[in-house]
Amino acid sequence: GSGPAVPEKAVRFSFTVMNVSVTNNNGPLRIFEETKPNSELCCKPLCLMLADESDHETLTAILSPLIAEREAMKTSELMLEMGGILRSFKFEFRGTGYDEKLVREVEGLEASGSIYICTLCDATRLEASQNLVFHSITRCHTENLQRYETWRANPYNESVDELRDRVKGVSAKPFIETLPSIDAL
Repeated sequence: GSGPAVPEKAVRFSFTVMNVSVTNNNGPLRIFEETKPNSELCCKPLCLMLADESDHETLTAILSPLIAEREAMKTSELMLEMGGILRSFKFEFRGTGYDEKLVREVEGLEASGSIYICTLCDATRLEASQNLVFHSITRCHTENLQRYETWRANPYNESVDELRDRVKGVSAKPFIETLPSIDAL
């Protein structure tokens, strides 16, 4: 058609209620558990956008309000009366199911061509090729945020290469915390 160019990919950001449990004296009692967590029937879309997932600015602008709301919910409690007893519920979020490209984008890491090959640790391509057995998860969202501030401010007046080595490939502001999971291994 003659309409505007549309990016090749649609990015879907959705959530699933995985389980609901109540803690009592005997420990947690599971009330509900989703049997098919990846099913389209239970994945509720929060946001569906036509955008290139490599476009950090667009992704940040669209998803930031959702992330802010999720962060606010983490510190809130839901009070429900059940059987005449007031119950308190807290929200836990697990950010999983991201592919490597999206993890790099939302955690502020350089693209897959970077010498920092791993999204879970600080390994370079050379280090990874020399150590194919042992692996430890050393990256975290908080540290990526600190590294971004170092990248942005360059407090030691280093060259680009020295600075890149200091921040281990973090060059954009991380805005979604991802949790290491089987998806990444």
